[in-house]
Amino acid sequence: MAAVINAVEDDTLDQGGVTYPLATRRYRWFQLIVGIAAITMVANLQYGWTLFVLPMDQKYHWGRPAIQLAFTIFILAESWLLPVCGWLVDRRGPAQLTFVAGLMTGGSWVLNSIASELWILYVSSAIGGLGVGIVVAAAIGNALKWFPNNRGLAAGLTSGAFGVASALTIIPLQTMIGNSGYQNTFLWFGLAQGTGLLVLSLVFRAPQRGQVEKATNTVVSHAKVERAPQEVVRTGMFWVMYAVFVLVCTGGLMATAQLAPIAHDLGLEKSPVTLLWVTLPALTFALSLDRMLNGVTRPFFGWVSDKFGRENTMFFAFLLEGVGIFALSHFGTNPVAFVLLTGLVFFAWGEIFSLFPALTTDVFGAKNAAGNYGLIFTAKGVASLLVPLGNVVAEYSGGWHTVFWLSCAMDVAAAFIILFVMKPMRIRATSGA
Repeated sequence: MAAVINAVEDDTLDQGGVTYPLATRRYRWFQLIVGIAAITMVANLQYGWTLFVLPMDQKYHWGRPAIQLAFTIFILAESWLLPVCGWLVDRRGPAQLTFVAGLMTGGSWVLNSIASELWILYVSSAIGGLGVGIVVAAAIGNALKWFPNNRGLAAGLTSGAFGVASALTIIPLQTMIGNSGYQNTFLWFGLAQGTGLLVLSLVFRAPQRGQVEKATNTVVSHAKVERAPQEVVRTGMFWVMYAVFVLVCTGGLMATAQLAPIAHDLGLEKSPVTLLWVTLPALTFALSLDRMLNGVTRPFFGWVSDKFGRENTMFFAFLLEGVGIFALSHFGTNPVAFVLLTGLVFFAWGEIFSLFPALTTDVFGAKNAAGNYGLIFTAKGVASLLVPLGNVVAEYSGGWHTVFWLSCAMDVAAAFIILFVMKPMRIRATSGA
């Protein structure tokens, strides 16, 4: 999800040579907050989905794999079309595109509320995925443009809101589904979220030439040669990064989409858990904690990578996720352990949306960063194709143990590839060797 990195040298829109006064710090932070608010309006489309799977299956008996195919379509539309979304936002500005995205994302959940056949669910998921892609491109891209010397922090705060926002709505979503049914929940949350984007689009602005300072951060390494997308796909580094993204993203997406079914199958869905004097059902606690940690991890690991290097940070985070999944497979039947370990997994997973855009720019240069990272981000779409396989593997193996082991193995493999394959390749490329 971390999204569009502007390819223009001074991180501002080209306005035909016209130079504008430097924007105040307050106005730049205002635009960052608008972007954060926009991305919070679409977070539930991904992270709230898991709450609707069982109610839909109970009503229509479509089967979990068939319902989860809608989630796959959503991720495919969001990720594979992100380069196009970024191209449109860069040329038309965030205001117009965010307005359109409000109509699309709000309309998607309204369609879900009346979907009595699977094909309607699939169509609405495609519409919603494209709308979310537009918002991601506008919010992350704008954050990076307004804060050229604090890109990691700005992008991390914005992408982090994607996870944190959903944590704040988990309990309202669950409550409304229980009291009014999932269809009414789709309807009213869809209308509220869509309307929010329409309002935000009125004040969402990209920086004009001269409104932001020049980028002067020299902490991280930079590419010696600027590469265009058609050149990037012919490099070995691109495919190494792509493979690593798929490996790590698959485990995280499975947890995102399958957490409620996993808790149900383990008999933990309504088991009470008390942590820090707060008592909630295990699933509710896990979803809330997981979303919060998934948001916090993005600015945190982005900051760490600026201090200790991209690949070193990735190695640690990927291994941490693997350890969390391994422990979950052994101790996940305990309600408290289930809550804490799923939180650890989400904390170690979310950083990919801060670190991969940074690493992509380090390796291939800033001039074509939007298109280059757009190519890398399509790996999330590839990973989403593996999400329904989690249900299939669980059904054939008689439980989630095998799924956990597969996810753990992918994380460990990714950790060693990024440190012992990708890092040497990047050093040679950025040193001009």
